[in-house]
Amino acid sequence: MLLRSLLLLSLPLLLGGCLASAAKTIITAPIKATGAVIDATTTSQDEADRNRGRAARKAEEQAEKDRREAQGEPR
Repeated sequence: MLLRSLLLLSLPLLLGGCLASAAKTIITAPIKATGAVIDATTTSQDEADRNRGRAARKAEEQAEKDRREAQGEPR
């Protein structure tokens, strides 16, 4: 009987951490999801610079290819 009383009294303390963790997960989930959506839909400055550099290199390659074709040079 004493053991049962001790177990029942300590149960809220043992489950308190689990419940707090679950509550934290439930509360923060929408915030994390919103952050992920915003991050996926926006472009950082580094990404924008990288994309511009990639586009510039691609344009240069195409211009060189067009120049070679116009002069009749083989690849």
